[in-house]
Amino acid sequence: MPLLTTPALHPGALARHPQPDLAAGDLRLRPWRPDDRPAVLAAYADPAIRRWHCRAMTDDEARDWIASWPGRWRQETGAGWAVTDRTGVLGQISLRALDLPEAQAEVSYWVLPAARGRHVAARALTALTAFGFDRLGLHRVWLRHSTANPASCRVAERAGLTAEGTQRGAARHTDGWHDMHLHARLRTDT
Repeated sequence: MPLLTTPALHPGALARHPQPDLAAGDLRLRPWRPDDRPAVLAAYADPAIRRWHCRAMTDDEARDWIASWPGRWRQETGAGWAVTDRTGVLGQISLRALDLPEAQAEVSYWVLPAARGRHVAARALTALTAFGFDRLGLHRVWLRHSTANPASCRVAERAGLTAEGTQRGAARHTDGWHDMHLHARLRTDT
């Protein structure tokens, strides 16, 4: 069945370029490297990250998770960055789901315990959103988080993603179904 609209972004918007490093003040977002595996393992051993991301990770899974990101960039289905400063990896941020024909992306992030309270996620999200709009040509960047996770709500608000509503019982966590807040920012938002 033919579409009546043309794709907002055509294939190749990502794949024809290498995944870039992004600056966020004193933070740097860079593609994941194999030597980042200890940070990924530490993240998925952290009770807070496990609670909201609903997973643990073995050493082999961490290796495979890191190794999957370049392929996702080339296939234009997603992109992940290590959020770093001069001390090392502080967290992660990703275009978790990317839809080029619709020019939109879903974002996910986590921050290691030692880096919390420094607005690392909000600064990384601001930089990633700007990259998505200015360099990729996205129309919409959005994220969901459990209504029981007010810290993620603050991250979204600090980065300029407007709260759009609540999706009832939209995600299953280890303690049951959670309502999810939906936040988004459009390229045309000021």
